Parts: sequence; structure tokens; C-alpha cells
Amino acid sequence: MQIVRDEIARHLSRSGEARRLFHGRGHCFADHNDLVIDAFPPVVMITLYEQRPQVWLNELVQVLDATLLERPEVLFLQERFLHDQPGRLLRGELPDNPVAVEADLCYRLRLGEARNIGFFPDMAVGRELVRERSADKKVLNLFAYSCGFSVAALAGGASHVINLDMNRSALELGKLNHRLNDIELRRASFLPLELFRSLGRLRKLGPFDLVICDPPASQGKSFTAEQHWPKLVRSLPALAAPGGEVLACLNSPRHGPDYLDGLFAANMPAAERLGLFTPGEDFPEAEVSGGVTLHLYRLP
Repeated sequence: MQIVRDEIARHLSRSGEARRLFHGRGHCFADHNDLVIDAFPPVVMITLYEQRPQVWLNELVQVLDATLLERPEVLFLQERFLHDQPGRLLRGELPDNPVAVEADLCYRLRLGEARNIGFFPDMAVGRELVRERSADKKVLNLFAYSCGFSVAALAGGASHVINLDMNRSALELGKLNHRLNDIELRRASFLPLELFRSLGRLRKLGPFDLVICDPPASQGKSFTAEQHWPKLVRSLPALAAPGGEVLACLNSPRHGPDYLDGLFAANMPAAERLGLFTPGEDFPEAEVSGGVTLHLYRLP
């Protein structure tokens, strides 16, 4: 447990904000690839991808109590190796309306309701980029899910954001996230549509100064990296304004950053890559290709 103790001790500075305390999924910590720990004060959430004995779990709780600046009020466990189990409490009671606080913005969490809690800590760098680059821009947020990018864009002064996602309940959570941050809903649109069947409609609503593409790594027949990323990249010139920007987020362990760069080079050779970003020091990865990468381009 010393590895866990030492890593948690490095992540104690941002009191009150959401933060990854331990990122085992990056395969940087021997014998802990199955462990992730997130802080959503007052909740500490433990995620296990493999079953561990109760004695090990008890020791982990002791490490958290001894290492964190304050003893966690609420400990919540997700056992991702169990299907259709949203999680269980190890201590305390969940707040009525739990939120993740990040850069003075709030995002509602679905703790205990679903396996996906509605917020991805590893996209903090992306939300910051969007907030910094959205002033006076018309933004298209594809695969919007709970609309975190939209909240960040509007907080950064975007003129309007169109959020598209097939999941109606996720978009409803997205609307709630806007209300939590006192963002008027008239500044955003929420379209429960499938992307590739809606390109004509999106073209009429555009062009867009910033297009955000954050598809799931895999979503059955709806999205696979091999089949749909090329199709998505080919559709972008018809959606983006001349000189517009694209933030493309790749989350596919089978495909490294070169995969996406190759697609842009083949389909939009005149596009300029402005930067390649990773989630940062809270999310160490043994291999860059194993984690999320964010690619920022400017179209001709």
C-alpha cells in the first residue's frame, strides 16, 4: 500500500475541487492497474476493475484516512467487474445532489445511479482548452454526453453551443449542468440525434468556429474507432468555418496519437495542428497510446 499512500500524498493541494488521487489504469504502479481513486468532496470514490479481498479493501480505507488531509465523510465504491452495478457505500451517505467542482464550475454526478457517473476527470485539460478558446465563438459539441464541454465553452464566452448526443437522459443531465452554473439555456441547444444521420441538419446550423469531437472508445455499432473516426474526420470541413478549430479527443487503447494525426493528414492535409495534449500529471501512463490524447487543429 505504500505506492498508493505516496501517490495520494502528491494530490492534496486543490481543496474542494475534483481530482484524481490515484490512477492505476495507466499501468505505472505495479500490482495496482485495477485501482482508481477520485475525490469529489465530500465524496471519495474508489473504482476497482478486478475483485479484491475485503482485507485489502479495509487496508485501503485505512490508508485514505491516514493520508488525506481530512478523514473522508463519504466513501463510495464502484466494482466495474460487476455488470450493471452502479456502486455501494463503504461509509457515510451520499449527498442529495453530489457535484464535481472544477475551475469554479459544477457538474452533477450520478453516484449510485449508473456506472458512468456523468463526469470524466481526465478531460479537465480539454475543458480548460475549450474555455480558453471559445470567446464569441459558435461551438458544436459532438458526442456531448452530459455537456461538460458546453458548460466550459459558455463560461468562456461562447456565443452559442449546439450539443448533439443520442442519449436523451445524458442531455437532460447536460441541461442541469448548465442551470447549476447559472448559464441561460437559450445560449445552448440540445439535439438527441445520431451524428451521421444528422450531418445535413448540422451543416444548415453551421458553420462552427469550434467543433469538439469526443466520441466513446467504442459504442457497439454506433461508433468504433476503425469504422467511424475516418468518417467523422471527413465530415468536419463541411461543419467548420474557414479558419475554424477542431478539438478531437481520442480514447482508444488500440490507437495511438499517430492514428488520428494520420487521418487528418490524409483527409485535410492543409489543416494545421496547434497542439497535442494529454490529461496531465494526475493521469500517468506507461505508454501515451494507452490514455486519452487531445488534438487541436485549425482548418484552412
